[in-house]
Amino acid sequence: MQAAIIKYFVGVDIQVRRGIAYAVFDRYSHLINSGWVLGSDDGITDLVEIFEELSPGDPGSIAVGIDAPRQPLTQPRKWYWNGTNRNWRQRRAGERGFGRHCEVIIKAHDIANPQWTPLHTEAPEWMKLGFTIFKALHTYPCVCEVFPSATYRMLKDDRNVRADISFANFNSGPKDMLDACIAALTVQEFLKGNGEEVGDEDGLGSIVLPSPIDEGRINEVFCWPSSVDKK
Repeated sequence: MQAAIIKYFVGVDIQVRRGIAYAVFDRYSHLINSGWVLGSDDGITDLVEIFEELSPGDPGSIAVGIDAPRQPLTQPRKWYWNGTNRNWRQRRAGERGFGRHCEVIIKAHDIANPQWTPLHTEAPEWMKLGFTIFKALHTYPCVCEVFPSATYRMLKDDRNVRADISFANFNSGPKDMLDACIAALTVQEFLKGNGEEVGDEDGLGSIVLPSPIDEGRINEVFCWPSSVDKK
């Protein structure tokens, strides 16, 4: 899917107490709508209705970036990355086995500090809310997992990625709404061909980045060590 055929880019940042922040950009990176829905199943229903209003009969006309893990672990992670030796090793006794391949890649390159995804039974409420949102949007062809903290780091010296925003609806949670904006713009940069999608060799989802990992790229960490673990 190319950015040229997308009409709207939507970013979603998830909080339970403050609610779910969303930001809608057009193809010219103008913020045209933003707001909040409840951090609950009712809020998810409202969010889906907003998407349906944006893309009546054409779910392919919007691209969504969500700042949350796509799905929980199905079992504890078997493989751990050894940064010193640049290789994978098996999980040791006492290690919880949390985290997905995409998160390991982010951490190995020191782009950001992931909140390691656990099994569903051990996931915090905001993650469970995220799992539900991804499922609710299963009919939309372009729903990506993003990591705003990684985007901030990767674009820290880039003056080419710009957006026109208003500060309406920021007051309820400025950082949350800013992350929602960044989530949308990250997906836009990726679909323009400027970014990279990492992970999913374990079958548990990828993270979309606004630019490729070039400097200090560790090729070995991109290869999950066992196809047996892939679901």
